[in-house]
Amino acid sequence: MDMEFFDIVFDVPAPQIFTYRVNSATKGEAGVGKRVLAPFGRQELIGYIIAGREQAPSGLDAGRVKSIRRVVDDAPIFDSQTIALAQWLSAFYFCNLGEALATMIPSGRRAVASRSFTINDDEISNIALELSDEQKYALEAIIAPQASLPRPPLSLNVTPPSLALPPMFYLYGITGSGKTEVFLRAAQTMLDAGKSVIYLVPEIALTHQTAEAIGKRFGAVATTLHSGMTPSARFTEWTRIIRGEVRIIVGPRSAVFAPARDLGLIIIDEEHDGSYKSGSAPRYHARQVAMRRCSAEGARLLMGSATPSLEAWKLMGDKVITRLDLTRRLSGGNLPEIRSVNLTHVDGCLTKELKEEIRKTARMGRQTILFLNRRGFAYFYHCPVCGYELTCKNCSVSLTWHRERNQALCHYCGHHETPPLACPECGSLTAGYAGFGTEMIEDEVRRAFPDLRIRRADTDSTRGKGSLQETLELFKAGCFDILLGTQMVAKGLNFPGVRLVGVVLADSGLHLPDFRAVERVFSLIVQVAGRSGRYFPDGKVIVQTYRPNDPSIVSACALDVAGFFKAELAQREILGFPPYTRLIRFTIRCKDEQRANAAIGRLASIIAPVLPSGADMLGPAECPISVIAQNHRRQILIRDKSMGMLHGATRAILAAYERGKDSRVYLEVDVDPVSLL
Repeated sequence: MDMEFFDIVFDVPAPQIFTYRVNSATKGEAGVGKRVLAPFGRQELIGYIIAGREQAPSGLDAGRVKSIRRVVDDAPIFDSQTIALAQWLSAFYFCNLGEALATMIPSGRRAVASRSFTINDDEISNIALELSDEQKYALEAIIAPQASLPRPPLSLNVTPPSLALPPMFYLYGITGSGKTEVFLRAAQTMLDAGKSVIYLVPEIALTHQTAEAIGKRFGAVATTLHSGMTPSARFTEWTRIIRGEVRIIVGPRSAVFAPARDLGLIIIDEEHDGSYKSGSAPRYHARQVAMRRCSAEGARLLMGSATPSLEAWKLMGDKVITRLDLTRRLSGGNLPEIRSVNLTHVDGCLTKELKEEIRKTARMGRQTILFLNRRGFAYFYHCPVCGYELTCKNCSVSLTWHRERNQALCHYCGHHETPPLACPECGSLTAGYAGFGTEMIEDEVRRAFPDLRIRRADTDSTRGKGSLQETLELFKAGCFDILLGTQMVAKGLNFPGVRLVGVVLADSGLHLPDFRAVERVFSLIVQVAGRSGRYFPDGKVIVQTYRPNDPSIVSACALDVAGFFKAELAQREILGFPPYTRLIRFTIRCKDEQRANAAIGRLASIIAPVLPSGADMLGPAECPISVIAQNHRRQILIRDKSMGMLHGATRAILAAYERGKDSRVYLEVDVDPVSLL
């Protein structure tokens, strides 16, 4: 029987579910799982049908119910399983159901030519590398039939029904130890069993490399989903996945929502990476969503990294996640020789030791990667006479000088201006930029090595569509001697010709006011060092630093992951930070500073009385970056060992805050925040 009324949600800041009716033009077309165009206030918006009903809800005058204008989809593009996941996402991350569905489902409407792999049948290879004993053991553990033993309740659950933790495995192995081959073999096992696989990578830059390997192994049953595709192309692949034409999906964090049929396995490569956490609402973490999906759909979760997150490391120690070790490189390479070099009193950006190794590497016909996690030419304008600093007029951060454009640029709001020729305060000609970014490094490298082929890979130099991928492919083919880049060259990429890695400034990020800052610096150094010597036994890594005795630098240079994590976990336990506690962050932002201060004060007065016993409140305080895009930012953290207790308190806090709130003040809620800046 055709439904007359439908419940619809919209991607708007309103938590309600709205009821609409069909008219003569849409009757028979509307249905659960489809998108529609419907009147909403004075405009028409795309909405998502989540339920149908024969009669209008009780208390609602059927004659006043608005009609759906148009049905967008010919066939449903989401099902009850997707709705259930969206409801969990909405509840766990305190967003609206419409926001959750809009995040999960591509916005494209028209079908386009398929963007999936165009691999010829004779290019598809099922012949894989011979597995080592460690790889065989890991694979057998991952694919073994799971004993039907009761598992602990899923701590991420905030809505019934209660779910058990899924089978979870972690490939912990040094860079180049063959994690990808185990991932692919596990995926093949699932495909052979008629199951689907979602394969997550942290960044689009890695998507292409992983997709290429998967395309050659699996052919047309594989596809990609990522934000670099047009909405219509993503939507085309989405519908192919729904129809079961595609059974292995590769992509960054949003691919975790792919409507895979009979899901058997989710793989999270480079699990430690912060890009798996969304920076806008809903502020979900792909790892948590993957755990939820695996629990609900009876799938397994397989993660891997050379530098696990501390949360995952502790869960491995607690035997919640099964740890599987890969301890040696399989392609002929050894772990590189790593040494730190003191930058103090060095004239310029490159030490003598690093320059000598670059020249030696070039003479051998091999390649160098230089890594600096800071783009631009210089990032700190300072007057030594009066102390003036050039900061963004919209944000409380310094402006970075981009010499190629001769602009001082804010990397947060985009404001730019021409750098002053003299100090704007006192007129001193000694004022100027200090510190160095990738542009300055490139300039110095070109002057020091005019005969070498150099390419820079950062956000500024790879703006064009496909330009980053082109740069990486050309470097892999040996067309450049030196690749200079930011963190996009530090993760997961495999370049056989690389002998030398130079970390230009290892200290970048150590001083950030965030309890995860040291962990991020350590992981980046170890990860970028892993690009060296993957196929030869003579890899070298030079780590330049002003703090050679810093424990995180010392541990990274020794590749002492276990030692670093042991010390860092002890520190976190003393301080009461994750993974020993859970956090929820409330951020107030407003153009008016007084309103922001008043709002954060009111929020603190609401929070204090409702916090559960054992929980505590940190703040209120200014955010470390107190102003972004002219918005004044204030924050409060609440902390407890139980997320369930924090969730209950947060629901009460938000309900009280909504009553009488200032409409000109915006409140962000971030569950398990990754960054506190």
